[in-house]
Amino acid sequence: MIHVAARVALGPLLYRQATRLRRSVVPLPEPPGPRKGLEGAGPRRLRLLIAGDSSAAGVGAPTQEEAFARPLARAVAARIGGAVSWQLVARPGLTSAALLEHLRSTPVESADLALVVIGVNDITHEVPQALALRQRLHIVHWLQAHCGVQHVVFPALPDMGRFPALPQPLRWYAGLHARRANRAQARWAARHAHVSHVPMDGVTDARLFSEDGFHPAPALYARVVNRLAEHIGAHMGESVGKPPAALAPDGAAHTEAPGPRMRGARATSEARRSAPARPTAT
Repeated sequence: MIHVAARVALGPLLYRQATRLRRSVVPLPEPPGPRKGLEGAGPRRLRLLIAGDSSAAGVGAPTQEEAFARPLARAVAARIGGAVSWQLVARPGLTSAALLEHLRSTPVESADLALVVIGVNDITHEVPQALALRQRLHIVHWLQAHCGVQHVVFPALPDMGRFPALPQPLRWYAGLHARRANRAQARWAARHAHVSHVPMDGVTDARLFSEDGFHPAPALYARVVNRLAEHIGAHMGESVGKPPAALAPDGAAHTEAPGPRMRGARATSEARRSAPARPTAT
């Protein structure tokens, strides 16, 4: 495979570049602002949990008002024509396994739908893809059992082949890894009822990054929010209000088949190829 050949041929150079990058990047703070609230109004209501790493936390934006979670809740409220109560549970640097532990140690409110932004740190920490997906399945199980979540959305990794902070060939290698990770996550999500993968093709723009060249600036967060609000508004209506599917510990069995709209959404997600990722912690 090309990623194996690249690692063998470029390994020492990639290691030096990644080490130099970790030492030189100045961590940006998490933006101040509320981590929960209510957006919109109307008889239709949705409880939304946003969980994940630094991108979920909004690093790169000056405030939560211009970051990710609150704008997403507001955009979803507008899409569904109702009210969205939301909670953000996120911390920079989390892998999939670390996010599960963070959720377990945090007061998490009940939710209908969860959006989980995770995966870049799995790549930077060299977590095998199969293990990362098993850990994400554990997250799904936990959210269903402890928060009553009926559907879990996993956005694709960003196109790290466009990250200004990454030198070549590390940037190319990061993009290669993220594309592989996104294809694997799309296939994985398609096998599980009440789980979906959202492609992010065409969203990343090298001109729309924060000063660290690694995290989104507000304009890029706005693009991501628009894509995810579109997905939630178009495809989540039928799943909210239904009991969650019973997943076997290995995720192999389901007691409920997805509705026609969600089945179509996952087929679209698998058919479309997503975006990339690899080096510092997000």
